[in-house]
Amino acid sequence: MRQVLLVTFRLIVLALWGLVPALAFSAGNPPGGADGGYASPIAGVGSDAGEALNALQAKEDAIRQRASTVTGDAELIELDSLSRRIVADVDRLVASSLQPELERTRAQLDVLGAAPVAGARPETPAVAQQRDVLTAQQTRLDAQVRQAQGIRGDLANVDAQIARLLREHLKDQLALRTDSILSAAFWAPMVHPEAADYQSLRAFGMQIEKQTQSMWRPGRILATTVLLLAALACATVGASLLERTTGWICFRRLPEGRLRRSAFAISTVFATLATTMVAIHLVSVAIGSQRSLSPALQTFTDELVKHIVNCALVLALGRAFLCTAHPSWRLPAIADPVAQALKSFPRTLAALLLFSGAIEQINRAVDTSLQLTIFTRGLVALIVALTIGASLLHANRVRTVIAAAGNSPEGRSALAGLIHAAVCVVVVGALAALVFGYISVARFLTYELVWFDIVLCSLYFLVMLTRDVCESLFSPAHASGNTIKHLFGLKNAHLAQISTMLTGIFRSALIVAAVIALLTGGLGTTPADLIDSILEVLGGDRLRALNIVPAHIFSALLTAGVGVYLVRSVRRWFDRELLPKTEMSPGMRASLLTLFANIGYVLVVLQSLSVLGVRWHNLAWIVSALSVGIGFGLQEIVKNFISGIILLAERPVKVGDMISIAGIEGDIRRISVRATQIQLADKSTVIVPNSQLISQNVRNVTMGNTTQGIASLALTFALDVDPEQVRDILLDAYGDHPSVLAHPAPTVMFTQLTPEGITLTVTGHVRSPRIAADTKSELLFAILKRLRAADIPLSTPRTVLVHAPQGGLPDGLGAASRPGAGRSRQGTATSAPALSRDRRCVSGNNEFM
Repeated sequence: MRQVLLVTFRLIVLALWGLVPALAFSAGNPPGGADGGYASPIAGVGSDAGEALNALQAKEDAIRQRASTVTGDAELIELDSLSRRIVADVDRLVASSLQPELERTRAQLDVLGAAPVAGARPETPAVAQQRDVLTAQQTRLDAQVRQAQGIRGDLANVDAQIARLLREHLKDQLALRTDSILSAAFWAPMVHPEAADYQSLRAFGMQIEKQTQSMWRPGRILATTVLLLAALACATVGASLLERTTGWICFRRLPEGRLRRSAFAISTVFATLATTMVAIHLVSVAIGSQRSLSPALQTFTDELVKHIVNCALVLALGRAFLCTAHPSWRLPAIADPVAQALKSFPRTLAALLLFSGAIEQINRAVDTSLQLTIFTRGLVALIVALTIGASLLHANRVRTVIAAAGNSPEGRSALAGLIHAAVCVVVVGALAALVFGYISVARFLTYELVWFDIVLCSLYFLVMLTRDVCESLFSPAHASGNTIKHLFGLKNAHLAQISTMLTGIFRSALIVAAVIALLTGGLGTTPADLIDSILEVLGGDRLRALNIVPAHIFSALLTAGVGVYLVRSVRRWFDRELLPKTEMSPGMRASLLTLFANIGYVLVVLQSLSVLGVRWHNLAWIVSALSVGIGFGLQEIVKNFISGIILLAERPVKVGDMISIAGIEGDIRRISVRATQIQLADKSTVIVPNSQLISQNVRNVTMGNTTQGIASLALTFALDVDPEQVRDILLDAYGDHPSVLAHPAPTVMFTQLTPEGITLTVTGHVRSPRIAADTKSELLFAILKRLRAADIPLSTPRTVLVHAPQGGLPDGLGAASRPGAGRSRQGTATSAPALSRDRRCVSGNNEFM
């Protein structure tokens, strides 16, 4: 037990202290003897290198054939191990046989010298024959060396393919159930380790020791010491100096405003990452300048450097997010006591992640047993979950103390609360998975949680930075905004529109990139891997078969949720930020928003079906069924839908118009896909199908003249009145009313002359059609008051009494058959009243019972 712990501790110390990938210095072949302790399958081949190469070529072909059909992880791991052994055999064959023999052949040819030229003294037949033999041997050896290099390159491609297959099988491995962390069997590898694991770890440790000893060989001690001290200084003092320098630049050189804070946060992240990469490069120079890495060490260090960069990113994002050194520059709304309480959390989490990454890469490099691998994964998941859970509990305890002291709580948004709740649920789920024996699930949840935090924090900082950069760049208060304004002849409103548009575009692109990173990436993913994943997602063919599986259903639901959220967010951004800064009318803005939302939802549905694995040619039966349904029951819905699109495109009516249709008059409040909502004068709403607005006659009051209405009154006076006096009274009444416009001026027209009197029509314009009815009512009150003051009556009705003889009317002479009976003076048909028998009073345009 003590020996195992000592070996493991030595491996971790060596990995974290002196073993980082020498990417620029390990491109050559691994040295002979660094084979990991396995026997060469061609150890018996001595003289005939061609047969050995042919045997290795056959094994390489067999591995490629098996890799194209294998499905199990155990077989993939076995093929990966065989591939590495063949690469080691090829390197050993080239180093021990082909290369020395090729050098001897070249030396012998150099001894013979160049072939004699024409006209010179010919050489002896024996020398000429020996020259031909050596030349042929050199050609054969060159071809064999090229063949060996080809085998090595093909096996590198096979290793990459196997790595991709192992990553794809991760989802299947999540369902593996093992012993619980509460059981003794889980902790058995610590107490009773397997001999094979111990030997593998010891052999790997010997490789690390050899690599470390090459750093401290005589003649390299001073250079190695200087490089390592420089790397240490760069990672500590250099990071602090670079952070202070960038902070000074942000404070002194950037314009005032929010840009300083967001740029300072990004500069903190940049300083940590830059100094970390420089330190890694210095250590790689110290390690790999004299001795190349073996395949096992090369794989280990390649993966370890990714974890080092990710851990540095975790530390940098945490420091920038909390910003405990400069609380006034903190971007998120976090109380200072909470930030101080979480100050050590980024460093602790980064150190634990680095430790866990080194442990897992050691397991992969030495190919440990499944039991030891599960144990290390469970231990790492337990430590990370407990660390995150403890930080959450500590932060909540500090918030409780702040609230109890009566201080104002943090201004947390609903999204921040949702993220906090989701993190708590994931931590509890990881601990529960460890208790119930789902170690792979716990490890997946903890690593994905850390990756989610990295992506979310990066997205937050980049979104804030792009917003502040766009606002500062196009602000009229800054020199850049004024330069752009005068250069292109823009207005301040145009600058605000450009800034808002660019902010929205960058924000949408960052959100999409973050979603792809969450779905395709993971802890230990490099930027190159993320770019390849994004290109694969955007360019992949997702519509090859109608193959619906649970994973596709989950992806489709996630895509639909994200798509709906994006459509709503962009629509809200259009409605609140971009469109109000344009000169569009409210009706036009509402139509554009509705059209954008409809198109966006259609695209979301199509993308969800694509992720689900639906092929369009397999939907022919659905289209056929829909055509039958449209022919019977869906035709009205389709007709209204098409009518709604026509209304949004042609815009004969729009939101805000006052229309009249089928006796309904009101203002249009909304045009949806199926129907249009019309608000009446009593504030009630009538829902009219869109097809009626297309197929029926619609009176649009505000279409031709959107700002003025008409208040027109027709009054009948006696024949003996003075028309000019009445005209003056009517014009004065219209002119004194505040709602009647002076331009165009009110007019009075003599419209009718009858025996009952004269009819004058007075017309005036008001500022809106919607106040015409109220204005006419107020004008009638004012006109009647003025007419009474001037002693001018309206037309007095003449009364005509019609008495029927007793016993009723003669046969054939009913009221309807008598000329003029039952009709008013204007010829409108009336019916006999029931109050008095065949008696009515007809007066002008009115009928009185």
